[in-house]
Amino acid sequence: MLLTNNLGYPRVGAFRELKKANEAYWAKKISAEELLQAGLKIREGNWKTQKDAGIDLIPSNDFSFYDQVLDLSLTVGAIPARYNSLLNKIDRQYNLDLYFAMARGFQEGGVDVTAMEMTKWFDTNYHYIVPEFVKDQAFKLTSEKFLSEYNEAKQQGIETKPVILGPISYLLLGKEKESGFNRIDLIDKLLPVYEEILAKLADAGAQYVQIDEPFLALDIDDATRELYGKVFEKLAAAAKGIKLIVATYFEALRDNEDTALALPVHALHLDLVRGENQLDSILAKVPANLTLSLGVVEGRNIWKNDYEKSLGKIKQAVDKLGKDRVWVAPSSSLLHVPFDLDNEQNEESLPAEVKNWLAFAKQKLAEVKDLAVLAEGDIDAETQKRFEANKAANESRRTSPLIHRPEVKTRVSNITDDDATRTSKFNDRKAAQQAKFNLPAFATTTIGSFPQTKDVRKWRADLKKGSISQEQYDKEIAEETERTIRLQEQLDIDVLVHGEFERNDMVEYFGEQLAGYAFTQNGWVQSYGSRCVKPPIIYGDVFRPEDMTVRWSAYAQSLTNRPVKGMLTGPVTILQWSFVRNDQPRSTTTYQIALAILDEVQALEKAGIKIIQIDEPAIREGLPLRKADQQDYLDWAVRAFRVSSSNVDDDTQIHTHMCYSEFNDIIEDIAAMDADVITIETSRSQMELLDAFADFKYPNDIGPGVYDIHSPRVPSTDEMVNLLRKAKAVVPSEQLWVNPDCGLKTRAWPETKAALESMVEAAKILRAE
Repeated sequence: MLLTNNLGYPRVGAFRELKKANEAYWAKKISAEELLQAGLKIREGNWKTQKDAGIDLIPSNDFSFYDQVLDLSLTVGAIPARYNSLLNKIDRQYNLDLYFAMARGFQEGGVDVTAMEMTKWFDTNYHYIVPEFVKDQAFKLTSEKFLSEYNEAKQQGIETKPVILGPISYLLLGKEKESGFNRIDLIDKLLPVYEEILAKLADAGAQYVQIDEPFLALDIDDATRELYGKVFEKLAAAAKGIKLIVATYFEALRDNEDTALALPVHALHLDLVRGENQLDSILAKVPANLTLSLGVVEGRNIWKNDYEKSLGKIKQAVDKLGKDRVWVAPSSSLLHVPFDLDNEQNEESLPAEVKNWLAFAKQKLAEVKDLAVLAEGDIDAETQKRFEANKAANESRRTSPLIHRPEVKTRVSNITDDDATRTSKFNDRKAAQQAKFNLPAFATTTIGSFPQTKDVRKWRADLKKGSISQEQYDKEIAEETERTIRLQEQLDIDVLVHGEFERNDMVEYFGEQLAGYAFTQNGWVQSYGSRCVKPPIIYGDVFRPEDMTVRWSAYAQSLTNRPVKGMLTGPVTILQWSFVRNDQPRSTTTYQIALAILDEVQALEKAGIKIIQIDEPAIREGLPLRKADQQDYLDWAVRAFRVSSSNVDDDTQIHTHMCYSEFNDIIEDIAAMDADVITIETSRSQMELLDAFADFKYPNDIGPGVYDIHSPRVPSTDEMVNLLRKAKAVVPSEQLWVNPDCGLKTRAWPETKAALESMVEAAKILRAE
């Protein structure tokens, strides 16, 4: 029989139950026990949903209150020394106060510790907490979450497959926090903890354990390849009869095929969506004792599976290996897609025709089961009916007039190099901009958004429900905008923002005003911790029917003599943080968006907005995982940004913002974007990320973040001064701006005011120096 295998399931709940519970706990509105119960309820629901869908291999330990990598750091005792004061909080399951302090920082009862660094999970918009390692790093089993969750499912009558991030990928995802060693050399110290984990699961009766090793699909050196064999020999010996599954995803194995196929494990999972062409070469050399899990259902996008295409791959594998050695699965964990399409009932935002082309996590489980039944050949009437419906839906999407706009395609095809080039070089533009704005050294600004309070969110909800009129809503937004302008003036910030109170999300807000987009009511996906996003859906050609941001930016500028930034999201980020159509190249879609953003830039400039920020936090995220594929992406991604930003006057200052990214290997391309000012996240890494800009001698202006907005703690003026001195040591003072790491939307007003007061004071101290 063809077994069905799922790698992971969304953990936030159908209606963001986890977000609400976490934030209530952080606000001390619920107890630790109540938070733990909320997590248990989500897990039990997820296990039941998967069992009811007919999934044979159901994951456990894929749930997390914040992040699965952080969970593992706690499990193996990789707890940085600065959290020692919280170690007495440890229990054997979740260690909540210590856990959340590592994720978010802790500032209470005389204890003040910073959060661990956070960065993107490969090329997704999910963020993980980066493990920190020191030379004499010790590991020990500190949490048994993996075991307790396996036992919870068992008590519910469901046998699960515990999921653990593999030891090699875990070490490679971390960072050395001191010099003189390589983190991968810690493997011998780490392995005994993994052996203990497997022994405990074996004693509990676990039949399968999934070990995720995504680095097998990345560029690794020969020494790491050799290490895989040695590590898994030890893990296989420790498994005591457990059938080990190695899961790879997000790319093809390519030059790591032989390494992966030689591992002493029961099954190997392949991503046949991102690595769709790898099956031929793998089937030619798969050993006789290895089962293949075929990731044919897209785990990262929301389009319906093409059953006919997937069945071709499954049949190819079955013909070679037999049904007993082939499993059907999603390509990756379903963490990256929304919960349930059945919760979408608004045909205005998600037309029925478009909805018929989609599948969310719950529907993808059904697709996996259908494909297994169809591949078996003994097809019941209901499955055959769904097969026919699948074919009809895919044909509908291929031919729908909703999708194609000839005038948009023509405009993209007519883009020239001149359209992607500023009129003058940076130094000439900087002189023109300084003459216009007369900004001081270490100019201060913020990244864009200000706190979205309950009141702000309620006004938006009330407007949608019709509880208040558009006029009343506009009045409230205008008053909140003016209050924020006055506050920034009072704080003595140099370049102001309007606060973005009219915006729900930095991508969704623009998507709602662009043609070719559809939207969900409950299509929430976890970005990090309690932060969920609702990615819009690009189903057709994209263009801008009318102004999107001019009204509120112009209104804010009318209130003050200080410059107010126009705030836009860049084309690559709008692409990356949407569910993207898969029926044309991503570059084509990005150019369509770039032209729409250009139209808005020019409208802002015409309205008197002369500083315009085009955020591109996702440009690094979109980088292909394999080096050989990266330059082609960088060429069109940078060109798309330049198309969106180049056709403006010299004295119009273009900013961009990037956060939680590593820049060393793409710094030339960041410079090629030719933004007048780039702001980046650097506070969690203590300005470490600035080294790339210094080594490269980055020519334009830089605003390294001095305030971690993802933590509730308020940094002191001295802290920020020290960060700025670090920045000044590597980047010329005349190039430096002063700003937070990111937008302030998720923060509360009291901490925001306090932090910005310190930030401005820090800038003034640096000016005096």
